[in-house]
Amino acid sequence: MAVLLGVVEGVTEYLPISSTGHLILASRLLNQAGEGAKSFDVVIQLGAILAVVVQYRRLLAERTVGLASKKPESIALLVALIAGFVPAGVVGFLLGKTIKRYLFGPGPVAVALVVGAILMIAVELVRARKADKGLEGLEHVTPKRALLIGLGQCFALFPGASRSMCTIVAGQLTGLSTATAAEFSFLLGLPTLGAATVYEALKSRHELATLGLSNVVIGLVVSFFVAWLVIAAFLAYLKRRGLMPFAFYRLVLGGAILLVILNG
Repeated sequence: MAVLLGVVEGVTEYLPISSTGHLILASRLLNQAGEGAKSFDVVIQLGAILAVVVQYRRLLAERTVGLASKKPESIALLVALIAGFVPAGVVGFLLGKTIKRYLFGPGPVAVALVVGAILMIAVELVRARKADKGLEGLEHVTPKRALLIGLGQCFALFPGASRSMCTIVAGQLTGLSTATAAEFSFLLGLPTLGAATVYEALKSRHELATLGLSNVVIGLVVSFFVAWLVIAAFLAYLKRRGLMPFAFYRLVLGGAILLVILNG
């Protein structure tokens, strides 16, 4: 169980197809229910977070050192990450329990998958028509753009929407290239997913204990290695192509789930 959910988390966390949605569906198929299972799905995100740290270790080290010497590019990235994190951090803190109670189910996930797919297709078509590839490089992520991306990230609190999809599409709409929007999305995941993971681990430590420490560790380790591979491959892909295949995947999956629900 822990290995399978770790693979699902690692594969889906940074692809625009919703890790939370896939984990909810996988947990249902494995008959894993209750608060402990929901908390497990959140906590194993730590593995995916560490994958970003390893993937961007040089950039993060340079920017950290640069903060000490007050280098503009280091300060700019920090300000952008704060601006991007605050909206979802506030909304998640205020509405987290409500979202978890009422929206963690196949129905809401299916609807979010389909709606997100339609949005992705629309944005891709408009950009293709305008032949607009967007601005390349993290230096173009201004505080204003980061705040708009952060507002977009709020919609990712709805299970099935996908944090990656919401932030990448929001980045595209602010004028960034798909690859640059994805890179900032990965980095923005550090404070966003980190805060959610720590909060969930502390709040639900007793429920997690019922699942066993070994299962949590296995899930973390597996999600780390799988996510690390996915990040590198996804970035390489985005430098050549767009998000359309992921949108079609969302449409098919979301439609299939809705058909199953309608047929009882």
